[in-house]
Amino acid sequence: MTFILRNKILGSSWLYSTVDPYRSPPNLYTALRTMHESARAVLALEDGTLFHGTAFGATASACGEVCFNTSMTGYQEILTDPSYKGQIVTMTYPLIGNYGVNSQDVESWRPHVGGFVIRELSPAVSNWRADGTLSDYLRDNQIPGIEGVDTRALTKKLRVRGAMNGFISTETISDADALCRAREWPGLVGVDYVREVTHKESFLWDPNDEDSSAFALTQVSNPENPRTVRNPLPPADIPIVAYDFGMKYNILRRLRQHGFRVQVVPATTSASDALKHKPAGIFLSNGPGDPSALGYAVQAVSDLIQTGLPIFGICLGHQILGQAFGGKTFKLKFGHRGGNQPVKDFESGRVEITSQNHGFAVDAASLPSEVSVNRVNLNDQTVEGLRHRSKPIFCVQYHPEASPGPHDSTPLFQEFREMVLKRG
Repeated sequence: MTFILRNKILGSSWLYSTVDPYRSPPNLYTALRTMHESARAVLALEDGTLFHGTAFGATASACGEVCFNTSMTGYQEILTDPSYKGQIVTMTYPLIGNYGVNSQDVESWRPHVGGFVIRELSPAVSNWRADGTLSDYLRDNQIPGIEGVDTRALTKKLRVRGAMNGFISTETISDADALCRAREWPGLVGVDYVREVTHKESFLWDPNDEDSSAFALTQVSNPENPRTVRNPLPPADIPIVAYDFGMKYNILRRLRQHGFRVQVVPATTSASDALKHKPAGIFLSNGPGDPSALGYAVQAVSDLIQTGLPIFGICLGHQILGQAFGGKTFKLKFGHRGGNQPVKDFESGRVEITSQNHGFAVDAASLPSEVSVNRVNLNDQTVEGLRHRSKPIFCVQYHPEASPGPHDSTPLFQEFREMVLKRG
């Protein structure tokens, strides 16, 4: 009888060994078997399904809503997107970790996912921008990962059954305990995760213009470090306030690239406090959790609508605006998460391929007549964009800043700028 054991060595390379327990030295077989058993991990779903695999990242356990993302790249941006607070993310692309992680592609102040589920962890890192491995990054941030999972089977289950509460562990735990933990977790509905991810203090984004410039293409012979070569920025001539409900940094970069001077304020900021910064416009960011649990944000936005200031919202900001207009939100079966969601723009007739990450949507039937639905998702016809018929306010359900994802929707930032300039 021969066993094939695959074992993690020093966190970055792998050893494949064919071991015959009757002929191999007992100490070698015992050592390999011990290493293999210590690397076990489990993912339990509330419906009783168990997935076993190999542990990577931190030795830890976590509960969360198990969801899937169809992006082929951008796992570091996904890990650090605050919208994933309270979720265990499954990547549908089979090989993850091949280009490592770096200090420049983070989208917030830390990773926010509860756990990470993949088919295969790349045994090697190969990218000139890499600062470390994915496994080490998860370990340093106390996030458990599991590989060796049949992610196709898991994704199909989530599409049929819907997103489910789950439990992931790289610690020693029985299957029965893992299932119990998954079933006991209360879930996302009605929970305010925004307070946990928002910055606690107001701040001016990138006052010295050091972090917002887009990368510039350079010649191979250029003696400068390509990581530091950037395109020039326009003047920051339009002051705005950006509500941080769990904002991705690339949103702030995009706003600065379009000439906005961005004062970031915490999610709990009242309208009166936001107006003290004398903004020419208001931006409402993405964020995690159930939008119906954010009454304080809906109230602030309702008050800001009455000022006549231009307002632009994305993702959770879109859902908050929908409620401030008088509409309602509902939970999607398994959400939209990935970089390939088709959206029809009724105003231009264009179809945008968009980057999305959300599990809730605005109910079109609940909106008042002064608000028009100007974009829909072509996969399921859910609302993807709103525009007020008489006020300078619009919003989209998706991420025009992408990161990761396509750039079809980048012009929305310019549309916001032109709206602000038009109002004067």
